[in-house]
Amino acid sequence: MRLYWRQRKRGFDLIVEDDDGDSFNVGGVRHTRRGGIEAMAKTMGYDPGRAMKNLPSMEHGMQFVEQFEPWRDFFPGYPLELEPDIVVPDELA
Repeated sequence: MRLYWRQRKRGFDLIVEDDDGDSFNVGGVRHTRRGGIEAMAKTMGYDPGRAMKNLPSMEHGMQFVEQFEPWRDFFPGYPLELEPDIVVPDELA
């Protein structure tokens, strides 16, 4: 299992990739069209604290998603350690 950030056009997605190569988006941080930055982490149910708006930087959003751990419930029993490098897809390179 891998845990890493993948660059997107307007921000980053936090991705868990299993041993078969299937990937799951468990959160993300984006520049909005209005010029703000917002972050969102996935949860099993409704949790109003899973998202934040008007963040001061992308790094703050990434830290929020990494530390908001209910998304880890999707992968019980798997120790996930964040990879240090951001993956840049070919279309953005």
